[in-house]
Amino acid sequence: MLLLATSSFTNAQPIGSPSLSPTPAPAPAPAFVNLTDLLSVAGPFRTFLNYLESTKVIQTFQNQANNTEQGITIFVPKDDAFSSQKKPSLTNLTEDQLKSLLLFHALPQYFTLADFNNLSQSGPATTVAGGQYTLNFTDVSGTVHITSGWSNTKISSSVHSTDPVAVYQVDKVLLPEAIFGTPPPPSPAPAPAPGIAPTADSPSGSNGVGSSPKSSPSSSHSIVISCGLFKYLVLAISSGLILFL
Repeated sequence: MLLLATSSFTNAQPIGSPSLSPTPAPAPAPAFVNLTDLLSVAGPFRTFLNYLESTKVIQTFQNQANNTEQGITIFVPKDDAFSSQKKPSLTNLTEDQLKSLLLFHALPQYFTLADFNNLSQSGPATTVAGGQYTLNFTDVSGTVHITSGWSNTKISSSVHSTDPVAVYQVDKVLLPEAIFGTPPPPSPAPAPAPGIAPTADSPSGSNGVGSSPKSSPSSSHSIVISCGLFKYLVLAISSGLILFL
């Protein structure tokens, strides 16, 4: 009996704990994007970057890019966009207005180029400047057009587009109505110059150039009368001479 119990114990299989599936590794955090380095080497954006650094708006953009879940989308004008901006001028802006102008060039969320198709249908998009600082987007056959009241431009190239940062090049400075007011209406097109009627050609003779005009009936009648008077005068003088002789 003891031998049988020992044998049963020996042949028993241990019951192991159920296997656990491995815990999935956490998703890697988005890579840190240094906006200053990116804008320094990506294109002719020196003017825009200088403004960002002098106003410390670059820090606001950097914090939005790397310390939020939404990310950021930045519209960067080229250097010649600033040099060609004459009216309205940017030189008379206050420090706060300049900051708002720069914040107006970014959306507080990461958008790919494909996302703008849906964004264009949802109405004006609020920028990082907030409040009434909004932009309107229109997707025309894959080209994204941006309207800010004063400015009508388009995204001409994608500088960087990896979550959480998108940087797109634009050809004009975005000017908000909240700073510059309502833009003046476009000047009317000039009226076309009145047409000049062609000068009437002078009548020509049957043989073309150089022919003199025909005599009028009145001038011919005068010549006939003059000839008749002359004949009577000659006859009178002749008669007087005969009588005298």
